[in-house]
This record gives sequence, structure tokens and C-alpha cells, in this order.
Amino acid sequence: MLNFLLASEGVTESSPSGGLIALLVVGVVAIIVLISCIKIVPQATAQVIEWLGSYKTTWHTGVHFKVPFLEKVAKKVTLMEQVADFPPQPVITKDNVRMQIDTVVFFQITDCKLFTYGVTNPLLAIESLTSTTLRNIIGELDLDQTLTSRDIINTKMRAILDEATDPWGIKVNRVELKNIIPPKEIQDAMEKQMKAERERREAILKAEGEKNATILVAEGRKQQAILAAEAEKESAILRAEAVKQQKIREAEGEAEAILKVQEATAAGIKMINESTPCEQYLTIRSIEAFMKAADGKATKIIIPSKIAEISSLANGVLESVKSEKPTEAVVQ
Repeated sequence: MLNFLLASEGVTESSPSGGLIALLVVGVVAIIVLISCIKIVPQATAQVIEWLGSYKTTWHTGVHFKVPFLEKVAKKVTLMEQVADFPPQPVITKDNVRMQIDTVVFFQITDCKLFTYGVTNPLLAIESLTSTTLRNIIGELDLDQTLTSRDIINTKMRAILDEATDPWGIKVNRVELKNIIPPKEIQDAMEKQMKAERERREAILKAEGEKNATILVAEGRKQQAILAAEAEKESAILRAEAVKQQKIREAEGEAEAILKVQEATAAGIKMINESTPCEQYLTIRSIEAFMKAADGKATKIIIPSKIAEISSLANGVLESVKSEKPTEAVVQ
């Protein structure tokens, strides 16, 4: 065959240049084939390899060499977690309410061989299985339970789907109900109920606000009365303390004045005693003492017969007797 090709090109076997070109062509083709057989598997991916149409092995991340013409890559598999968002599915609740529910399934391929040969179309199979499982679960619940039991439905669906997809080499990590769409009339009724509930909560909050405002006002008045009473109490204490201090100062002043008078009197007596007063001075002082006595209310005053003896009677006893008669002077 090679000779025929060379002959058609006008190259003979005896021509050395024709043989060299043929070798170069074969070499280039061989190099291209060898290079094409070198396979690099990226991170988080895998490749299923078949030998003459039968499963041989699974290549994971790294460099691999494929035998030309005998081995081929049957399927490239992504090992990362994948998300399948399925369209809304019609379901009927236990109380015969028809609604639309769309789901989201998070899954991951764990066995590349089972994933390749276990099911023809894995995503279609998961969607069909999800739809059937959802109908079965919702059929056991009424409308209110369906609307309020999302977590329970998600958990049940994940467990059922994970078990069902295990022979396909798929692990279901999570299932979420994205939207639950009830009929229009039920939506209207639910909106009215929600509106009534909002109005009720608003009325409750308003009443609680008014109650708290009343309590705060009463508490403020109470605190105001307490502060006023405490202020009045402090004011009375301060006034009493001021009066007390004033009386103490007045008593101290009077005591000091009396002490000063007594000291002055004592000093005067001392000076008199030290100065040895004469008879005339004593007589004058005695006369002044009798004049003071006469200014009183006494009705009888005894006057010595000798004015010189007045000094000796300065310390005598004045006899006073109250009477309506005018003052009477008795001379001894």
C-alpha cells in the first residue's frame, strides 16, 4: 500500500528521498497519535475508560496514557456537588387541594461506573423520582401541614431519593421545596387571613403601647411626687438645722455676754478692793442703791438715822411689803 502511494507520487523505491519522506510522514502521524493518547484529568473530575467497548477502569486527577484504537473515554464525570432545579410539579394534598411545587435537588456522583452504566439519563431519572416521591408525601398531608412542614418534607424526600439513587452511583445531599403555589382562591383566603392577623397584631401592639405609656406616665408622676417629698424633707431639715444653729449661736452669745458682765463686775470689785475706797464713795454708792430700791414697788423703806451708817447697811435686808398705800419712809 505504501509502495503504491509512493508510486502514484512518482517516487520509486530506489529513490532515497522518497523513502525518507515516507518515514517522516509515518513518524509525524505516530507522534500525533501518541500525543493524542496522553490524557490529563482535571481536578474534581473523572473519566470512565472502556477497552474494546467494555468497562476497564476509571481515571482520576492526573496524567494518563490511552492505548490507541483499543481504549476510549466512555464518559467524563464531574465529581463536584451539582444542583438540579426542577420545574413545578402538580400535587394533590390529603384534603384534595391541588397545588404546584417546584423542588431543588443537590446531589453528588460517588461511583463513576454506576453513574455511567446504571441509568440511561441520570437527571431525567432523578426528576421523575423526585416528582413521584413528592406526590406520595404530599398526598399524606393536608394543606396546612404542607405549608408548615417544609423541613419534614425535605428530610423525607432526601432519605427516599438518596436510597433510590444509590444503585446509580449518586448521593443526594439535600432536597429543598423552593415554591409552594396553592390555587388562586386559597391564595386570596390566605392573604385575607394574613391581613386579619396583621391587623390583630397591630391592635395588640397599639394596646400594649398605650398601656406602657400610661404606666410610664404614672411612674413619672410617682417619681415626681417622691422627689418633691424628698426635696421638702431636705428643705425642712435644712431649715431646722439653720434654726438650731441660730439658737446655739444666740445662746453662745448670751453666755459670752453674761460671762463678760461677770468678768467686768468681778474686775470692778477687784479694783474697788484694791483701791481702798473712801467713806464718801461708799456713801454715794449706798445712796444710789437706796434710790434703785425706791424705784421698785416696795411700800416700806427703812432709812438709817445717820447717813454715815448707810455704808454699813448696804448689805442689809430690805423689807418690802406689798400694799396699795403710798410708799412710807421710816427714819431710824
